[in-house]
Amino acid sequence: MHETAIVEGLMRILEAQAARHRVARISSVIVKVGRLRAVEPAQLVACFEMFAEGTVAEGAQLKIEAVSVRARCKACATEFEVPRFRFECPGCGGGDVDVVQGQELYIESFEAAERLPSGGVPK
Repeated sequence: MHETAIVEGLMRILEAQAARHRVARISSVIVKVGRLRAVEPAQLVACFEMFAEGTVAEGAQLKIEAVSVRARCKACATEFEVPRFRFECPGCGGGDVDVVQGQELYIESFEAAERLPSGGVPK
């Protein structure tokens, strides 16, 4: 279950960014996940809820935005959405393509529910 490793990384980033921006509590997080990452959204949410306990993200809602797979044909330069992981160019029928979208995995944004007072220290 690689979702656990993903969420561990997300939590490290969220904790660091929360401290940097003097955020005491996070209410929501938006994560962009490319379809080629083979991430199971329900597992990601469950892991997030577990790892968020006792952190600035406890109780935060994790919103996952799926990113479709797109490719560009090396032969004719047609860019196209890849249906059902079929990497065949609709323009020329070629199969030699570069993936240009669908491998993303990053925090798009997070919303602060509460900020630290001046001189406050994050939990």
